[in-house]
Amino acid sequence: MAKANPAEFVRQVRQETTKVTWPSRKETGLTTAMVFVMAALAAIFFLLADKIITFGVEFLLGLGG
Repeated sequence: MAKANPAEFVRQVRQETTKVTWPSRKETGLTTAMVFVMAALAAIFFLLADKIITFGVEFLLGLGG
């Protein structure tokens, strides 16, 4: 691959950035909200899984009281 000079590189970068379709403000907000919801659901799932596994191990080892 041939190396382009810096001016040619900048021109190519600008040309490529015009091809990018940026999300709207609404799409960005919705996507951000969905990320937070999914992170919260994953945290709750792993919390419950950890509690169940902890209970099972303590029961099996007789450390539950």
